[in-house]
Amino acid sequence: MTDDPAALQRRARALLRPEVYAFYAGGSGHEVTLRANVKAWRRVPLFPRVLRDVSAVDTSVRVLGSELATPVAVAPTAFQCLAHADGEVASGTGAARAGSLFVLSTRSTRRIEDVAAAVRGAGGAWWFQVYVMRDRSLTAGLVRRAAAAGAGALVLTVDTPEPGRKRQNRGDGIVTAPDFLVNIGPGADLAMAEQAADVTFADIGWLREASGGLPVLVKGVLRADDAAACAAHGASGVIVSNHGGRQLDGAVATAEALPAVAAALRGSPAEIYVDGGIRTGYDVLAALALGARTVFVGRPVLWALACGGAEGVRTLLSDLASGFAHAMTLAGAATVADLEGVAGTAPPPGAAGAVPPDGEAPRRWSGRRAGNSVGE
Repeated sequence: MTDDPAALQRRARALLRPEVYAFYAGGSGHEVTLRANVKAWRRVPLFPRVLRDVSAVDTSVRVLGSELATPVAVAPTAFQCLAHADGEVASGTGAARAGSLFVLSTRSTRRIEDVAAAVRGAGGAWWFQVYVMRDRSLTAGLVRRAAAAGAGALVLTVDTPEPGRKRQNRGDGIVTAPDFLVNIGPGADLAMAEQAADVTFADIGWLREASGGLPVLVKGVLRADDAAACAAHGASGVIVSNHGGRQLDGAVATAEALPAVAAALRGSPAEIYVDGGIRTGYDVLAALALGARTVFVGRPVLWALACGGAEGVRTLLSDLASGFAHAMTLAGAATVADLEGVAGTAPPPGAAGAVPPDGEAPRRWSGRRAGNSVGE
């Protein structure tokens, strides 16, 4: 079902109401960043090693001290009941069955406790994504509920002081008040439940305290200096993200932002993750080789959810993990740790285009692989 991500998206489009598909698929502005996210991973040059024993490949990773079978995790996406009646319960269950990590959105259309129970029942782990709302007491209440329900961490989304303006406002009006307020409560003021524009680095510590000490990761980081500041203010990690091209159009693609963020946090205990445009096992390999510990997948999970519910999500994640294992084998990496130096914005020592040991100047290296004009 998921060998061809574009085919999966086409199947979902045929099943979803047009306005729902447009809401999920669309980006902001002219969708420059939306398109760039996918294309940028295809431009990452790979430098495979040879004559390594890859008869057994281990895709497991450690995330905040816990081991995951796969580095392919589920990004927080809103209003999943528009894709499938079981919404976040189904996607969380599918993620758990695949040995993946699930991140539940503040804008979930299923109760936090119900999703937590489903993930726990399937043997999985989950984190809770946080928007700091204009009424901070609403945010604090959700954070306390998530902590009590067993969330392993909080994911503070910081690139949305207000929602980006989507192309032609596609999908406006499809989210009802009951869907919006399922976790906040029917008596809440809709305006006060919108994102706050006064969020600062200090809120990292505020959320950690409000949750009783859960690790806080910051999602929406594209700059090395911001990443370093997040770590200095107590963040346990950052997620390199441009919100799937749904916020500032023209923002750098995440594949291009990742190396500088990884360099800024080298030697720091803060962990690095990335989302945006990940569609294949080769993309996963490139992301981990560039310094990410785990990748997050958003829209493909929605397409899989629409097409097959929990089992569709499980299949998608399992196929991506299998594709990643295949790419590792071809790259000469038996473990994720072996991926260091397999991808980069410049050739590593000993790779084609690097300066030879005798100092002879190499031929100019373009930083691109031939034949990359691949459609989205």
